[in-house]
Amino acid sequence: MPDRRTTLACAAALAALSFSGLSAAQGKYPDQTVKLVVALPAGGSVDMIARALGQKLNASLGVPFIVDNRGGASGQIGMPVVAKAAPDGHTLAVSPASFLTTNKSVFKSLPYDPEADFTPVTRLVNQPMVLIVKDKQKYPSVAALVAAAKAKPGGITFASSGDGSPQHLGGLLFESRAKVKMLHVPYKGGALAINDTLAGTVDVMFAVMPEAVPHVASGKLHALGVMSPTRSPVMPQVPTMAEAGVADMNLSAWMALLAPAKTPRPIVDQLNRAVQAAFDPELKAKLAESGIEVATSSPEELQRLIASDIKLHAELVKSAGLVPQ
Repeated sequence: MPDRRTTLACAAALAALSFSGLSAAQGKYPDQTVKLVVALPAGGSVDMIARALGQKLNASLGVPFIVDNRGGASGQIGMPVVAKAAPDGHTLAVSPASFLTTNKSVFKSLPYDPEADFTPVTRLVNQPMVLIVKDKQKYPSVAALVAAAKAKPGGITFASSGDGSPQHLGGLLFESRAKVKMLHVPYKGGALAINDTLAGTVDVMFAVMPEAVPHVASGKLHALGVMSPTRSPVMPQVPTMAEAGVADMNLSAWMALLAPAKTPRPIVDQLNRAVQAAFDPELKAKLAESGIEVATSSPEELQRLIASDIKLHAELVKSAGLVPQ
């Protein structure tokens, strides 16, 4: 029978071992490759932000952060991948606002719950939006576009990255404010939508700024109006929609980083701090060239933003008469 001294020594050794294991577990994250799921094809602005962020987090946290594109069905393929993943911080979502907000209004049911199935980490960026056209001769101004749309209801097409996307909302808002009717053409991502706008397959697009800037700068596409209260620093020559004759047309598209529900708070906080640091002056300046505004937040601020935008976008979809699919 072990004496008291032996028993105490064993207890102390076990306690030390347990504490060491606990400390190692707590300090171990991340200990393997982290997957950044983007529920859109490669090439769009969300993909671009995810890849820029992944490179920075790879350098600061010491493991690869790889982008996994799961495009299609307006986020309904990629978002469930994260929702169903282990809540250990190694599978994350870089998501546009629409997959977390508008989707609840434009679809009868979703294979994920935007609020219950995810743990908010931080908002990442805001993207102002701009109305662009291929044929400047046909649509030289917002007024000319409105006139053409009124002359032929449903005859003008507008591209988007999918049902409920920011580009789709932009079109709905334009229809509501200008009192016109156009034909929505959804794609499986912003890059595909831009490509067909460039080809002239569709007439117009309400694009997020990074998608539009290089093509407007090259002269391949033409910007008619920015959807913000003031002109954009990257397109100072382009009027606001209000200046162009359509009031109350302010809309921007934000992105966010999320983890699966029940991800431990220490992991969430570590990721939040790492993302805040990742957006250093160099990266902020690079993003600003494309019209992207860094807009990081606390997890609680992002949670409130998701809840408020779900209500706001539901009102917009309802007022547009859009029937959930």
